Amino acid sequence: MAAHRNVTIKDVAARAGVSITAVSHALNEKGTLSEETRERIREIAAAMGYQADALARGLRRSRIGVIGIVLRPLDALADYSPPGVDYFLRFAGAAAVSALDHGLSLMQVADLVKGPVTPLAFSLDGYVVTDPVRDDPVVDLLESRSIPYVTLGRDPGKPTASNWVASDDAAATRTALDHLAENGARDIAFVGGTDDNSWNADAEDAYLGWCAERDVTPRLFRSPEGLGEAGGRDLVPRLLDSGVPDAIYSLTGRHAAGIQEAMREQGYIAPEHYLLACGTDAAQTRTAEPPITAIDLRPEVLARETVALLAQITRGESPEGRRLVESELIVRRSSQRER
Repeated sequence: MAAHRNVTIKDVAARAGVSITAVSHALNEKGTLSEETRERIREIAAAMGYQADALARGLRRSRIGVIGIVLRPLDALADYSPPGVDYFLRFAGAAAVSALDHGLSLMQVADLVKGPVTPLAFSLDGYVVTDPVRDDPVVDLLESRSIPYVTLGRDPGKPTASNWVASDDAAATRTALDHLAENGARDIAFVGGTDDNSWNADAEDAYLGWCAERDVTPRLFRSPEGLGEAGGRDLVPRLLDSGVPDAIYSLTGRHAAGIQEAMREQGYIAPEHYLLACGTDAAQTRTAEPPITAIDLRPEVLARETVALLAQITRGESPEGRRLVESELIVRRSSQRER
């Protein structure tokens, strides 16, 4: 039977009622599956027209000098060029240049578990996976195929893992909150995203800890990252339910831009009536009026560190991971109140 290109390993797993790892083990003669289960999975895969990637199995025997990058937040958006989100462009561009420094090429790959995926994707020397969610299926798939990988940001479901590089999001959050407090804010609302990744988790934990230390009641809100400016706008009525906060700290720049617009429509202007800052710099924060104070996550540095760690791993070395990169607060008019 001819293979149907749209059939992925995830489809076979769903039909068989097993995990992606079980399908991989059945088709590659690995693991401890019973022969009955192994044969049943093979029969389902054959009936669906799924073929194990023989090309990838052959190429995996030796390094080919190419690493892959999977941008998980953009996979979730199903849009690889959302307006204003230049962080990922900066990171991917710097990663490509950094790869050359290590004698490698970089290949950008879409969601590996949704397909269709070229067999070449599973022959690469290793992967950089950005901002994985808890128990990320892409990470699970790479592990099932014994493909080396490094994550940008921790996988919250793997607390003992060390193969990651991350921005120091807890420290960055505290820096931003301290800056707002120094400019007169006490009642600070926090707006995070809903993706279950370490960026959201670490920033939120830092905010709650900061409030507890100052005996301040937290005002915590979340909005899906994919809603962008609209998500920020939609939050404003809830933000105002218990009065205008002294300041708002929004993790994403797109949310922050939407918040600023909706607050202005309600008659509240930053920094006269409230202060505004956000956890990642973007085109929206730089072009807003007034420009919005933001954290520069320094994606170029993150890219260099991430690629360097992966290059060491693919060479068979045992480098020390868990690398934290310090971010930088860029102060703009939205958070500077005249004294």
